[in-house]
Amino acid sequence: MTPSRSRTEYPHPAELPIAHTLLETTDWASLATPCGTGESLPAALMRLTDPDPVVRESALPGALGTVTHQNSIYEATVPVALYVAAILDHPAIATDRSRHDGETPRTGPTLVRLLDWLGDTARDADDECVALGGGDRVEDFLDECEEMRAFRDARPAIFSAVRTLLGHDRADVRDAALVAAIPLIEHPHLIEYRADLADHARSLLATSTDRRHRDRVFDGLRAWGHDTSGLENASDIAAREHYARLRAARASWGAGWTGGGYSQDPPF
Repeated sequence: MTPSRSRTEYPHPAELPIAHTLLETTDWASLATPCGTGESLPAALMRLTDPDPVVRESALPGALGTVTHQNSIYEATVPVALYVAAILDHPAIATDRSRHDGETPRTGPTLVRLLDWLGDTARDADDECVALGGGDRVEDFLDECEEMRAFRDARPAIFSAVRTLLGHDRADVRDAALVAAIPLIEHPHLIEYRADLADHARSLLATSTDRRHRDRVFDGLRAWGHDTSGLENASDIAAREHYARLRAARASWGAGWTGGGYSQDPPF
């Protein structure tokens, strides 16, 4: 996270901007990224909606990787996240067309990958990260990290786009949307959606074997006060016990450990 003051104006938290307007009106060259400024972002972001899946796949590192580094939020992260949310219903992305050779991209369709990125970025700005960074000075911490505050303020707008995909006819999209939505609804204006997301979470747990998705869903349900013991299968129990051993081992390192640490509990 960069502690400098932001040099851009963000839209109202509840408004999802029109994608092309955001692209054209944002002063990308003035926004900090991990390795410079966002001058190259507009071209990469535009390629995310190209009809050719190969072009979209090749654009992902430049569009998303440019503002993703060490679990941090940068000046350019917020407009990129808003743009990504605004194009989730773009025809080229929503149809998830296969490549010319009949194959889908090796790491999944564009829509799922964009949802995964939104969810991971939302976790980088969630309440746990703020508490770890600010301790008992949360507001001061967010004042110093204006980019993180801006992303947290934008969560209702981002959620408005993610929410529409919770009922998608494809399970991979539904699951990715749910996992992305869980950290977004920490925003005080979105608490009312917890019950709806809990229903979607139970549906995922009844059908999905994806370890990452199941872990994120269990984390969400527990944070909302649900008893998840009756929802766990043998694999979930084994994973939970494994994570508990990792936490215990980390705690045993004590204050003398100098090899670095982790910002969140496992799964990392």
